[in-house]
This record gives sequence, C-alpha cells and structure tokens, in this order.
Amino acid sequence: MTSSTRQSREADQSREADPVGELLGQPVPGENLVETHLAHMFRDVVATHGFRPATRVRQDGQWIIRTYAETGRRVAGLARAFVTPGVLTEDGLQRGDRISLFSGNCPEWIEADLAGMTIGAVPVPIYPTSTPDQIVHIVTDAGVRAIITAGRKELDRILEARDRMPCLETVVLINSGDCTGDYDGLRVLSLQQVRQAGVCEHMQPIVEERMEQSCGDDVAALIYTSGTTGEPKGVMISHRAALAELQALDAFFDFSPADHSLSFLPLSHALEWGWSMVVIRHGCLNTFVSNPKTVSAMLAEVRPTLFVSVPKLYEQVMKVAREKVADSPAKLRIFEWSIKVGREWWLTQQEGRRPSVSLEARHKVADRLVLKAIRDAVGGPKTVLAAGGAPLRKEVEEFFAACGLLVCQGYGLTEASPLVSFNSPGGTKFGTAGKPLVGSRITTSEEGEILYRGPNIMKGYWKAPAETAAAIEDGWLHTGDIGYIDDDGFLVITDRLKDIIVTLNGKNISPQPIENSLMKDPLFEHAVLLGDNRPCLTLLVKPSLPQVEQIAERLHISSMTVPEMLRSEELAEEIRRRVAAMTAKLPHQEQIRDLRVLWDEFTMDNGLLTPTLKVRRREVEKRFTEVVEEMYSRIAARRKASKENSKH
Repeated sequence: MTSSTRQSREADQSREADPVGELLGQPVPGENLVETHLAHMFRDVVATHGFRPATRVRQDGQWIIRTYAETGRRVAGLARAFVTPGVLTEDGLQRGDRISLFSGNCPEWIEADLAGMTIGAVPVPIYPTSTPDQIVHIVTDAGVRAIITAGRKELDRILEARDRMPCLETVVLINSGDCTGDYDGLRVLSLQQVRQAGVCEHMQPIVEERMEQSCGDDVAALIYTSGTTGEPKGVMISHRAALAELQALDAFFDFSPADHSLSFLPLSHALEWGWSMVVIRHGCLNTFVSNPKTVSAMLAEVRPTLFVSVPKLYEQVMKVAREKVADSPAKLRIFEWSIKVGREWWLTQQEGRRPSVSLEARHKVADRLVLKAIRDAVGGPKTVLAAGGAPLRKEVEEFFAACGLLVCQGYGLTEASPLVSFNSPGGTKFGTAGKPLVGSRITTSEEGEILYRGPNIMKGYWKAPAETAAAIEDGWLHTGDIGYIDDDGFLVITDRLKDIIVTLNGKNISPQPIENSLMKDPLFEHAVLLGDNRPCLTLLVKPSLPQVEQIAERLHISSMTVPEMLRSEELAEEIRRRVAAMTAKLPHQEQIRDLRVLWDEFTMDNGLLTPTLKVRRREVEKRFTEVVEEMYSRIAARRKASKENSKH
C-alpha cells in the first residue's frame, strides 16, 4: 500500500467519525438568508454595489484594486473549483468539510473564505505565526482536508508536520513560486491552478444546489481560541450569530458605501474576521495591510474612515506623541495645554453646551498646534474608530477624545462571535466596555463572573460536548471575565477570572488593575504581576527602549550599550522607585515585594503575546522560570534573615 493510499483511507475514516451534524443546521421555511447567511449576504452586496471597489492591496509598489463585481466572479470561480472532484479533494469538497486559511491578510483570504461558505464548507483559520505543533493541533482536531496558505515559508511549516496530519490532502499556495508538486502524497497546487479549474461553469448547478441547502444555523467559521491559557478549542460560529451582531452595529453607526477600512489585525482572529463582514455588508472598500509593522505609515497614507485595532496601537500613538515633545519644556507645555483645551472642548460638546468665544479661539490654536497632527497620525476623521481584544485604558480614551477622535471601546470573546458590548457615538462612557448588544442580557455569577445571553452565542466547541456544557449553562455563556453593569447600563470589566492570583495566604488578588496602573508610566512596555500559589506578589517588567534611552543620561548610563543599559542596576533601581511610588497606597496583600527587569522582546512569534497583543501570563512565567524562582528564593532568604535577627 502506498503512503498516499494509506493517508487517503485514514482521511476517509476520520471524516466518517466526524460529527458533521454539529456544523450544519436545518433549513427554516421562509428564512431571509440575506439576513442570516453570509454567503447570501455577499451575493446581495455584489448585486447592489458591484461597481464599487471592494478590496485593495499593494503589490510590487502598485495598488491592486478589485470591485465587488470582480470579487464576486473570483469567489464564484473558487466555489466551482472547490466542488470539482479531483481539484482539492478526490470527491470535491462536501457540505461540512473543513478547509483552512493559513496566511497574512490579503484579498485572497476573504475570497477563499466566502467561496467555502458558498458551497457549505467550513473555513478554519490558522494564524500566520502558528508553529508546526499549533498547525497540527488545529488541522487534526478539525479534520481539515485542504489548506490555502501564503507561500513557501508557510508550506515548510506544514511539511515539517506532514506525517502528523493524515487528514490533509491538498495545500494551495497563493504565492506559489516553483513549489507546486507532490510531496510524499501531499498535493501542492498554486491558487492559479485552482482558479483555472473553476473557469468552466458546468459545476455551477452544484454550487447553486449548495446555496439552496444552506441555512442560518450552518457554521460560518470554526475559529480556534487564542486565549492566554489552555489548549485552543474550536469555536463554531454560525452565520446567524455573525449576522446578528452586524445588525446590532447598524443601529448605532452610520455606515456608508463610501467608507473604507484598513485591515491589519489577523483575519484569523474573530475580531478582524467579524469586522471584515461589516465592511462587506455595507459595500465598503477594505485595504489590506500585508505587513502589520507598516500599519502606522499605511494609516497616514490611506486615511481610512473605518478602523478597528487593539489598544496597543492607540497607546503607542499617545506615547510617541508625548515622546516627541518630552525633550523640550516649552513644547511639552504647549502639548499639555492643547490636550487640556481639547478635553474642555470635548466635554462641552458632550454636555450639549455651546462653547464660549474664548474656548473656540483657544481650540483653534490648540488644533493647529497639536490636535490635528495627532488625528493625521491615525489617518484623519473616522466614521468608526474602535478598540477591542483587550482593555483600553481610560487615559487613552480621554487623550483621543481631546484630539477630536472617539475611540469606541468594545468587549467580546470568540464564543460570542465575538461582540458582547460596545460604546457608540450615541452612548459612550470612558472606562467601560459599553452597553450590551440590543436583544442580549448580562448578569453575574456569585464569583462575579460575567454571564452573557444573546443571539450571537456560539453553537458550541467542536467535538467537545463537556466543555460546551461547562461554557453554556441554561443559555448563559460563561465569559471567564469578572465585572458588572453600572448604574448607567455600561459594562465594566475588572479582571479575568483565570488571571485571579490566589496567594499561599488565601488572598485573592486581581492583577489587571495593578498592571494597568503601572502601565500608565511610559517607561513600562509590559508589566506582569505574579504570585499565584506563592507567599506574596512579585513583578516582571519589560521596559520601553526609547524611554530607557531618554532617561539614560540622568541615570548616568548613557555611555553603556543598549544591552548594558537594560541589565544595569541603575535602571532596575529607577524601576523599583517608580513601582514603589505607584503602589504605595495598595493594601498589604497587594504590595509588590520584588521585581526583575526583562530585556527579551514580547512578540507573537515567541509566544509571549496573543494575536491581539495580550500578554500570555502563564507563558511569561514559564519562559522566565529561573528568574522567578531566583526572585522568590531571595525573598525567602530575606525573611529568614529577618526572623533570625529578631531572635537576637
């Protein structure tokens, strides 16, 4: 028996064991599929806005722009190729089959995603930074038959783990080079080859039949969670759930087909995927950022009217703006004065009052000197400027508001497709995650955990009934976050249930408020509080290199190299001083007893950050085990010495 035959039979057995019924719903008589199924929604948009630009991406220095009509034809061609026997799979993709998208953001990602939905296949995103082990987990758990990926770099990771993925039959390369061929039974095709197979329309009746079989309860995406702890689980998001939140947003934001968005967060994350569906729903243009590191330059150049980001980018804009004036007392005074005037102007508008002549005059000056430059840094005025994926500090919200930009902070999780609550132009309260979706409800458990009930809750975890039952009880989704609804109806998140630190003394401590307080100091790029099952709290700090260089002369370390600066006792002492000052009023059990300065970068590639740039607390503690153990050993030695001294 050949390797190819053996793998094919194993794949067939794997598919027979799949609980595919979990992925497919039952048609509902009279259902308006345009409002409950994303593929039908897309067809409607193509019919309505076919002449409008849909996607834009820069390739070899040139903008490649495609209209909705052209994108619709490309999606239809892929759909025909996907169901054609012998192209991706021997029998053609069937309803409920899984196909993975493993690439950075690009129009081809969205086209393949929509083509999969069109034929009833289930797209399974894989983060472009995923390791071979992570790829294996998703592909084997989901039973993925084909992967559409970027190019040679991603293919190498797939091939490295090929023997552990018997269900995988075909890999399709968006940028193929000369990599196509047979790799020990694994077929590798170019996307162009697949498109050629879909040119002939003789398979179109099968595509139409699949569209007729579809319903709102079919799974639109099987997205594996990227949480800070635990093994990723496949979240089944239905078309109906995804569209429920799109409809909720329509009631609060004035979208127009003339709006355009900038896509830079990973499309494999529920936040960017869901937002892209919003953009498509309204016939807007989506500009794709191939390299996320260029997002700042792209914002200024493209000037999108729609933009969704994680808090890190907004914090960086604020930090850079202040750093530019920090070396000049005169510039700093002008900067602070302008922000103060901007804040006064914002509050006057929010309260519905008419600004005084004096305020109007001062605001014109402040806008010309400072505020407009900050708006330009994020590409000018916005129809929607939103933040999600992690908490956005109130200080940052107030800063952007003073500059004339409302950052609408929202809250959600993949299991809620992913939106639970959001601020909007008609209802904003800084320091909160906004109001829950219309038609949803929020309550809290005895432990303070937020429980959510709404039309956008997941169908469940793929092949994990026990985990699903634990996550959804009597229709209530356990979010894993702690918080409450305030007197004005806004959701306030206070911490992550799994992040609660329980010391050896039994004290329950929420690390996030303490970390958020420390992060107000621009010297700190990351601050990670530790102490679970330990006698006391300690801290790991990753300093901001530009800030270190800025204060180097005052600390008398300017003659050192950068690595020497980061390892210097002078810097460590400065950080200890700042931490002590900021935590002085905390209760005894929340006092930080020791800290260490880290010089390693926190990135997605090294596993210390999630794709939404949240710190993986457990990974950080594991990565720096020796540092942490040495710190607690030192604390124990100090306590022992103190006790011995007290005896004498």
